[in-house]
Amino acid sequence: MSARKHIDLGLTGYDELFMTDDSRKEARLPHIYEIPLEQIDDFPNHPFQVRLDEDMDQLVQSVKERGVITPVTLRQKEDGRYELVSGHRRRKACELAGITTIPAEIKELDRDSAIILMVESNLQRSTILPSEKAFSYKMRLEAMKRQAGRPPKENVSPVGTNLRSDSELAQQTGDSRNQIHRYIRLTELIPTILQMVDEGKIAFRPAVELSYLTAGEQKVLADAMACADATPSLAQAIKMKEFSKNGKLSPEVIESIMGEEKPNQKEKYTFRAERLRPLIPKSVPYSQTEDFICKALEHYNRFLEWQKDRGR
Repeated sequence: MSARKHIDLGLTGYDELFMTDDSRKEARLPHIYEIPLEQIDDFPNHPFQVRLDEDMDQLVQSVKERGVITPVTLRQKEDGRYELVSGHRRRKACELAGITTIPAEIKELDRDSAIILMVESNLQRSTILPSEKAFSYKMRLEAMKRQAGRPPKENVSPVGTNLRSDSELAQQTGDSRNQIHRYIRLTELIPTILQMVDEGKIAFRPAVELSYLTAGEQKVLADAMACADATPSLAQAIKMKEFSKNGKLSPEVIESIMGEEKPNQKEKYTFRAERLRPLIPKSVPYSQTEDFICKALEHYNRFLEWQKDRGR
């Protein structure tokens, strides 16, 4: 086992006879260790991104001023290193803040229990991308199904294992069973199209229908969307799914469907965040980005009018 610093009360059964209620509560608290970051590995196939955004900037500043308030959760690997179950953002904040260790609770977890805890803790994030939800739901549901198929441990009620895993997951997350399976369908999208879903360029329901296309058909569609600078509506996505089901979704059919005029089609502008954010003060929250840009354009238009008046 790797060296790690911790505080152990070392209480015996005799000592506990003379403990106060507060002392007993303190003794039951989990041990917190200071673990070097270099000994911690990422969770395999971790579905959640660690974004270097405004929230991360605030977290780094908080870590510099107050340290890591909530310990991360680790499980120890067979080689003596640690696997990060919960706390990827906190670990990254420590790296950016120049801190080499992090407080951690070390739990004995099997692979499926670790997956369930990892997903559960990360679903508390304020912002979750569709792809993150898709892969995390898939991982968690598969882990729950494997656990439900195991014989219950001694003295443990088997009632929970009688529930359908997707129904249980629906109760835990607030999403319906159907919605959970729609999210999981997104894992069948090729990376190019899935990224467009994350960026809000393709709506959720059309994306679910497009997930039934083969990888080859999706690649052709991605090229067609780039050429047309447009994305399919729900009706168009359903039509492509039907053609694909019948083995008739050729490049020509995709091009024809994408060329159809959509009802109530409106002109739409899209901008890449990496071009805009450097021009926007860090004090402006992401939620107010559109308002800031509109006000900036209003000021710029007034400046152009002023220049025009001066030239007369």
